[in-house]
Amino acid sequence: MEDNEKTDRDRDRDRDQEEIFSRTVRAGKRTYFFDVKATIAEERYLTITESKRRFNNEQGKFFYEKHKLFLYREDFEKFINGLNDAIEFIQTGKAPERPEPELEEFHDTTEPQISKKHIDISFDDLNEGAEV
Repeated sequence: MEDNEKTDRDRDRDRDQEEIFSRTVRAGKRTYFFDVKATIAEERYLTITESKRRFNNEQGKFFYEKHKLFLYREDFEKFINGLNDAIEFIQTGKAPERPEPELEEFHDTTEPQISKKHIDISFDDLNEGAEV
């Protein structure tokens, strides 16, 4: 019976990563993957992956640098509004009328409080030398 339970657990774990729908967008040196997946509870979510081909001079070979974003259903509207505002600003040079929402404070006592202070982070620094 233990083998069957292990198989069921493995099957559930695989299902958590199951792609239901996928679109690939090639844009110059980058490729974007839009993948709809489902949790064990059948809740769908979106992963957006940016993949860039890079060359490692030390190893003398190519590798793919990937950045992944998980977007859950409850955040779709806020995400779309923010994306549309940013695109509108790029296209028109004018900030949209919609006020910028306040950042939500985290109240989980197991995690340290997060400051609203802006921090510059370079994604190139985060994965430097990492092969994916």
